[in-house]
Amino acid sequence: MQQENNTPAVGILMGSDSDYPVMIEAAKILKSFDVAYEMVVSSAHRSPQRTAEYASSAADRGVKLLIVGAGAAAHLAGVVASETTLPIVGVPIDSSALQGMDALLATVQMPGGIPVATMAIGKAGAMNAGIFAVQILALSDPVLKKALEESRARMAVEVALKSDGLQQRLAADGL
Repeated sequence: MQQENNTPAVGILMGSDSDYPVMIEAAKILKSFDVAYEMVVSSAHRSPQRTAEYASSAADRGVKLLIVGAGAAAHLAGVVASETTLPIVGVPIDSSALQGMDALLATVQMPGGIPVATMAIGKAGAMNAGIFAVQILALSDPVLKKALEESRARMAVEVALKSDGLQQRLAADGL
């Protein structure tokens, strides 16, 4: 889903550059579906004005939804959600002594009226955030919808092949 002039359809925000190893998983998914994105660092606590400006200007710049990852207190997704009506997908980062449980609770426990769709903690959550973003965009893009269907079909084939391999291994082991 390349938009005109390669305008990003998805914005990926992270509270710190140390979140990159997790959030790059969302970018990899978007790239695999040819969805244009941008990725920035912006902190709810250390750069609140930058965060507010980014979130409030995203729709005017053509962004359709935002994937937001943060660890520890993880207020970033909520702050971003308060500044835009775009869909927000939160990714709790496992960067604290609480292994992401603090980030999960901070991200998922939004007050009524300011929703944040929250994914799993860590890399799996970032991957699912990318897929969820593609699913949202596919609602109005038949090419993207077809690509999603083909991706699901490939996953089903891969599982069947792994099962066949397991059966061969069991037979070879006499089990």
